[in-house]
Amino acid sequence: MASILDEYEDSLHRSASVQHGRATLGIPHSGYVNARLEKETPIFNKQRIDFTPPEKINSLVVSSNQLCMSLGKDTLLRIDLGKPDEPNQVELGRKDEAKVYKMFLDHTGSHLLIALNTSECLYLNRSVQKVRALSRWKGHLIESVGWNKFLGSETNTGPILVGTSQGQIYEAEISVSEGSLFSTNPDQYFRQVYTLEEDSGPAPVCCLEIERGMEGKFFIIATTRKRLFQFVGKVPEGTEQQGFSSIFAVHADHLPSFREFPANLGFSEIAFYTPKLRSNPRSFAWMMGNGVLYGTLDYSRPDSILSDERVWVYPPDIDITVNKPISIVLTQFHFLLLLSDRVKAVCTLNGQVVFQDLFLEKFGLLTRMIKDPTVQQIWIHTEKVVFRYHVQRESRDVWKMYMNMNKFDLAKEYCKDRPECLDIVLAKEAEHCFQNKRYLDSAKCYALTQNYFEEIALKFIEAKQEEALMEFLIKKLSNLKPSEKTQTTLLTTWLTELYLNWLGILQGDPSQRTLYLDTREKFRTFLSSPKNKECLFNNRASIYELLASHGDTEHMVYFAVIMQDYERVVAHHCQHDEYDEALNVLSRHRDEKLFYKFSPVLIQHIPKKVVDAWISMGSRLDARNLIPALVNYSQSASTQQINEAIRYMEFCVYQLEETQQAIHNYLLSLYALCRPDSLLSYLEQAGTNPNRIHYDLKYALRLCAEHGHHRACVHIYKVMELYEEAVDLALQVDVDLAKSCADLPEDDEELRKKLWLKIARHVVQEEKDVKKAMACLSSCALLKIEDVLPFFPDFVTIDHFKEAICNSLEDYNKHIEELKREMEEATLSAKRIREDIQEMRNKYGSVEPQEKCAACDFPLLNRPFYLFLCGHMFHYDCLLQAVFPNLPAYKQAKLEDLQKKLAATSQPSKSHHRPKDADTVSLGKGQQSREQIKADIDDIVAAECVYCGELMIRSIDKPFIDPQKYEEEMQSWL
Repeated sequence: MASILDEYEDSLHRSASVQHGRATLGIPHSGYVNARLEKETPIFNKQRIDFTPPEKINSLVVSSNQLCMSLGKDTLLRIDLGKPDEPNQVELGRKDEAKVYKMFLDHTGSHLLIALNTSECLYLNRSVQKVRALSRWKGHLIESVGWNKFLGSETNTGPILVGTSQGQIYEAEISVSEGSLFSTNPDQYFRQVYTLEEDSGPAPVCCLEIERGMEGKFFIIATTRKRLFQFVGKVPEGTEQQGFSSIFAVHADHLPSFREFPANLGFSEIAFYTPKLRSNPRSFAWMMGNGVLYGTLDYSRPDSILSDERVWVYPPDIDITVNKPISIVLTQFHFLLLLSDRVKAVCTLNGQVVFQDLFLEKFGLLTRMIKDPTVQQIWIHTEKVVFRYHVQRESRDVWKMYMNMNKFDLAKEYCKDRPECLDIVLAKEAEHCFQNKRYLDSAKCYALTQNYFEEIALKFIEAKQEEALMEFLIKKLSNLKPSEKTQTTLLTTWLTELYLNWLGILQGDPSQRTLYLDTREKFRTFLSSPKNKECLFNNRASIYELLASHGDTEHMVYFAVIMQDYERVVAHHCQHDEYDEALNVLSRHRDEKLFYKFSPVLIQHIPKKVVDAWISMGSRLDARNLIPALVNYSQSASTQQINEAIRYMEFCVYQLEETQQAIHNYLLSLYALCRPDSLLSYLEQAGTNPNRIHYDLKYALRLCAEHGHHRACVHIYKVMELYEEAVDLALQVDVDLAKSCADLPEDDEELRKKLWLKIARHVVQEEKDVKKAMACLSSCALLKIEDVLPFFPDFVTIDHFKEAICNSLEDYNKHIEELKREMEEATLSAKRIREDIQEMRNKYGSVEPQEKCAACDFPLLNRPFYLFLCGHMFHYDCLLQAVFPNLPAYKQAKLEDLQKKLAATSQPSKSHHRPKDADTVSLGKGQQSREQIKADIDDIVAAECVYCGELMIRSIDKPFIDPQKYEEEMQSWL
């Protein structure tokens, strides 16, 4: 194992040198380079709003991107932050000394409530310009409003809750009419539903919040200076518009559940965090005298929505007697505390101050901090300046806090897109699991880190945790890239060794049977994994050696099957005399090469099953490659076993219709050896045409001769057309067989006669049977009695063949008469032919003066011409021009030679003093020679009409235009 680890470490170092200092499988997390192009922006990024109010700012509220600001005594400024350049200013129209005490804006930004210090309340809708007084609200100093987020709309608030400075909680509803705005009072009703008290009596209702849970259950949270109350109840479906009176009525006789703390700021404030628009809040933070109560909201709980509560005390520099926090805002992981001169951000996970922003004195004292829940922006204002905070990537360092709290799943969730941080978390989790002896979990985490591989492996080896080491190697192997072949090979080999060691230990312990089976299944899954297949295949020799060194033949066979190394599987079965299993493997995978290799062994033990397997393979097997196995087998086998070889050869010949000569020759040899009856039927079925016979005739003849199969030899002689040898051999077997052979050479009467004479001689001389000899004469018309007589002995009397001699004489007479009749017919035929020739010489035709040549269309009588019986007429030169190209080459040469001779006879003699007698003789001879030449020319040129004869038929497939002159002809048409 140590040597494998050393090899693996070397491979890592080699990879590291190639990959610029980063090891392939693992490097420490410090190997990550966290380079930043510029300084990272803070989580809470402050921006001063470019706005100088004409009067001091009394109050500011923001919701749904709608900002409302109270300026001075009588001015209200409304700004749609989507259109900041179009502010809207509204006058309150108050002539008295009333001042704005607080403002409340609903979640839609449509309904604005303005509480005055004179215990009056005004209402302003976003769609109108006129402020209306709520007459029913007069006499109450409004401290808080609980908006209805479920039934509220732009023109109607739905049932809402209102908290006063005297501890009363009222239920109210405000509605505006679109047709005649404010024609009636906007406040539909205003009725008290509950009173909150502390030890000393009624206490101001600092905050109100309405939330709806599951199954129509509502949760109402109300806070005073020291107490946090919860009202829980159901509102029947369809009655939500009737309000929340039923929920408060339940607690008319007893106090609802509440949390109380002793310290007192003189007020309190609660903030909520809502992750998505139109969703329920997920967490809360209540700022009170003892600190900040933080927790989550669990809507599935029956009596209390608050869960996982904890109190984060104020930082040491906050003294509630001197420097009280003014306001609180909650984000996903922080709550922000507003003091008179600064803002502090405290992490809700560990209570640590992670951000502090000090404001300059020139801006004045900080007055109020509020968050717009729809866009997650935080607003702070003094009497002169407005600031806005953008929350950016708040969760960037949350992973580290969760990691320090050992909440590794959450830590990984918040750094999954930052691999350098994720590696730190995984390493810390792995170490934590290792220290707590959760070795398998530790191995899984270590496999995902970039820590050095060898350090982790040695760590598990020293702890003697082989199972965890295997898990680590498996996970590491699954994370390797396809290009990291060396590391893959080493890990695969190491894991194989570990599996085999572990299986060897478990196999010897009967009490660990279940664990052994599970481990065996894991090992087989590892061997058959598609991801490991290439590596295992390339290194299968090493794997085989490992399996062999452990003596694990079961997994050696299993691995060979996976690698499709069926040769090794079959060889293993054969070595252990498991021939049926070996044949099953061959039949299942149908590999022809394996059949050829192992058939010689298998057929010695299970011949019938092997032949059945061959037959099932059909034409996929080449029977020629199986002949050596059959030959080796048949030489030592009995007749019954040879029959299996014959069965397969017959299948090849008759079913597969094999034509290979070796197959037919081998079948012949088997027939000759064991089945002579089948031999002759096979030969006869093969036919007598040598071109269609697939066996070797000479080999078959020699084979049949060696085994004394004479009839088969006679058949082969007949096929080879060696009729004399066939007759000679047939006479040793059967005269009738010889007779059938003697009639075969139908085209050679001389040979047939010779063969029949052989038969006759044999019958006369060997069998001494005169009657049978006479029968031969009647069987062959070529034999005469005189041909057979020399074979008879001298003592034979003529009485035995008197009839035959008489028949022969009669035949001669008939033949003579027939010859006479044929001579007379020939004489008459010659006479008729001479008469036809004379008649043809006297035959003529008439030509009219206007007749034209059929070829050139010029008058026919201008030049020598030919007239054919069909009626076509041609000039001599036109006919010659048409016929010459179509004549054979030898006739063309002969015609040219005749034309030259004809021209030579036409030239006048150069001598002017020849004797007259000589001239006369010469003229007679020249005239005769000239006529003969012209007749020869006529025989060639005018043998037939060029339009009606065979010449026209032979030229039907010739193109109209000579291909060699095609281009020239085409150009002439352009």
